[in-house]
Formats: sequence, C-alpha cells, structure tokens
Amino acid sequence: MTSQNNERFNAEAATWDNRPGVEESNQHVWTTIQAAVPDLMSAKRSIDVLELGCGTGGLSLLVAPTVRSLVAIDAAPGMIERLKKKLETSDAKGSSTQTIHPLCLVLQDPEDSRLPPHSADDPAGPRRKYDLILSHLMLHHIPDLSQLLRTMHGCLKPGGWIVLTDFEDFGPEARKYHPASKLEGVERHGIQRESFRLLMQETDFVDVEVTPAWTFTKKVERYPGEWEEKPDVERETMDFPFLLCKGRKRDLP
Repeated sequence: MTSQNNERFNAEAATWDNRPGVEESNQHVWTTIQAAVPDLMSAKRSIDVLELGCGTGGLSLLVAPTVRSLVAIDAAPGMIERLKKKLETSDAKGSSTQTIHPLCLVLQDPEDSRLPPHSADDPAGPRRKYDLILSHLMLHHIPDLSQLLRTMHGCLKPGGWIVLTDFEDFGPEARKYHPASKLEGVERHGIQRESFRLLMQETDFVDVEVTPAWTFTKKVERYPGEWEEKPDVERETMDFPFLLCKGRKRDLP
C-alpha cells in the first residue's frame, strides 16, 4: 500500500467501525469465506490464518475464536493500534486475545523477520506458514497484484488456500465506489474478473475460482466532488458486485 493510503486510514481508524453496516458486512464476509472452503473449515480449530489488510480487526475478531492462530497485518499504524486497543478490552478477552497477533507492515517477503517464526524454539529460523490467507477490500489498493500473489503463495503451507474478496471492475461506473475525496491511493476501480483469474493461475495457484459472491448497495456521488460541493444533497445509491477469489497452493509431490 502507498503512503497516501496510510495517511487516509490512520486518520479514519478511530471512527472506522462507526460506518453504517460494518458489523453486518464483516459477518457476511466471514460466512462467505467459510462456505468457499468447507473442507478446510471442518478442521478450522487446528488451522493457522494470515489476514492481510485487517484494518481495525472487525473480521479478525470473528475468525480468531474458531482457529488456532491468526496473524492480522495492516500497513496503517493507526488501524493496528485500534485493533490492539480492542484486544485490551473486556469484550475481546479470551480466545481472541491469545489467538490474534497484530502486525503493522507492508508484507513483501514470506520470510520477513517480523512475521512469527515456524518454531518458538528457533525465533530466527523459517517463518510460519498458513493454511488460509484472507483479505477483504484490499486488492484495489495494491499497485502490483502479481507481487502480492507471489508473496501470498510463499506464505502458504502446501495445500493451503487464499480466499480474497473485493468489488468488481464492471466498467467505468465502478469508479463511483469511492467519492472523489477518497480516490488518492486507490490503484484500481475494482478487480477485473478474468484477468485476476489468469494472474492467480500464472502465480501457480490451482483450483482457482473468481466468481460473483454478493451485491453491496452503497451511497455514491453523481459526479466527482458532489459531496464536497453539496454536502447536504440527498445521496444516490448504486449496487456493486463483489467477487470471491480463491485458489490453492499445490500439495507436495
């Protein structure tokens, strides 16, 4: 993610969870993810999860009680600090507190020394690998999706899955997902279904599927800058299709 992204998300971290429907959205995403990889979910209490672009941890806190470990990564320090504060509160104590490992970094190397080690007895040794990698609404902020997919591939155990969700680039109207004031740091207006499927296959993922998963109704500007020019205008709504992108790392021969 870019420095512009970090500035925006640091500024919005304190009020991020106050957005309308955010809790319901996180629950919907988690339900969708579980349905996408049912065989893996049948053993979820024994799996290790990596979440990229975790934000303030709304999805993390839903996933963590059901899995063995969850490393929650975000590039914006403000988002990670907000998640850490949540983990200190009484309503988040218990399994989530021990399960979630928040980290602020831009992950580009599967062997980054800041990641948890594979073995606590060898803290400087190989880094932990994961059964499942998640992200929601992160892909459209990433400059180089090919590099991201290679990094994810390197972070997985053999047979591990990535399950990624983001809105679809369905044409020029997709740019309305963001108001003009929040376009800085947005690398693309959604994910192009076929090109991303091919990119996942080129990165050596198998069992790849990039499919429509749900539709999200969002308030949008009629023209760029409308909300700043006319802050009291009655806001128009528009439906945005979301994609579920999943793929598996090959098993060892």
